[in-house]
Amino acid sequence: MRIAYFDCPTGVSGDMLLGAMLDCGVSIKEIRAGLALLHIEGYEIQEKRVIKSGLASTQVEVLVQDKVKERRLTEIIAIVSESQLPEDIKEKAIEIFQRIGLVEANIHGLEIGKVHLHELGGLDTIIDVVGVLLSMQILEIEEAFASPLPLGRGQIQSAHGIIPLPAPATLALLEGVPIIGSESKDELVTPTGAALLTGLVQEFGMIPSMRLQKTGYGAGRRDTPAPNVLRLLIGEKSETIRSKYPYQVENLTCLECNIDNMNPEIYSYLSECLFSAGALDVSLTPIYMKKNRPGTLITVLCTDEIAETVLDILFSETTTLGVRRNSMTRYSLERHVTQVSTPYGMVSVKFSHKGDRSWKYAPEYEDCRRLALEHHVPIARVRYLLEKIGATNI
Repeated sequence: MRIAYFDCPTGVSGDMLLGAMLDCGVSIKEIRAGLALLHIEGYEIQEKRVIKSGLASTQVEVLVQDKVKERRLTEIIAIVSESQLPEDIKEKAIEIFQRIGLVEANIHGLEIGKVHLHELGGLDTIIDVVGVLLSMQILEIEEAFASPLPLGRGQIQSAHGIIPLPAPATLALLEGVPIIGSESKDELVTPTGAALLTGLVQEFGMIPSMRLQKTGYGAGRRDTPAPNVLRLLIGEKSETIRSKYPYQVENLTCLECNIDNMNPEIYSYLSECLFSAGALDVSLTPIYMKKNRPGTLITVLCTDEIAETVLDILFSETTTLGVRRNSMTRYSLERHVTQVSTPYGMVSVKFSHKGDRSWKYAPEYEDCRRLALEHHVPIARVRYLLEKIGATNI
């Protein structure tokens, strides 16, 4: 499977996305031919090589002679619907514009049918959206991922007057997406860029495991100390490991803190709170801290969605004054559960598969404990029977 990763250290816009794809090998002639299927006039699309802080990159410019300053959402959908574009590109383009229209309607308190798209209703926006979708198809990208997005602060002139940055439409489109604050006073993420990424990307976070094939750089308009480019990484999704073992790959958050002044009775309660909140793993490690004081390292593994909840628990239920946060990738075997019959009763057994055989199976401790107490036998006896019976039944 071919996948793409959009690395956006200085932001994202429609023309930066399109530029990165052209830099990865998409021909401008192919894009022009695809855009011709829209049957619209009054624009010209160009590409050129530029240097951004020492990095050679591709910049796309859409020159518009369009006299229409704003369009209703229904007009844009009609342009796409009545075109000769492939059906899947039509559907995705309409979906993206409908999301933009819904966001604008909510911001301005209007019915979606009455929304006028000002800057977002221009031909350049239509060209950017359709051009990126055409490029995704040409590059045969089946899944897309992206980095967290940086957002600047400041003000920008719009059709409604001066508005704060990030633009309200951008923020609304990025709900649920990881974002990072920036000292920049410029618009780093445009509404078009936000609409495209959120419409195409399956997950925002770390670079996924892939065999890298191509790298492209799409240039932005501004000149900044750091290269104002969007990087596109294209490769084959790594299946080598999965073909041998059924690994699952997850991007997780690790939270840690060191404690040397807390009643040790609290650790059990703390673990219960963390697991109840959805933590995937909680571990306590004996350590020596400054002045050789014995202490405890608390390590919590969780998804990014509940990281803030875990932080609140650590700060409220422990004596720590600081927590370290890191992103990491976890490889885990696909786990299954089955019921195994023993002379004492049924026991749940977790197991994974290696090819067509079971591998690394483990009986559920609570089931073994319950049966041992009910039948007044050592728990080792229950486990021994599972070793003899279970391995052949899994």
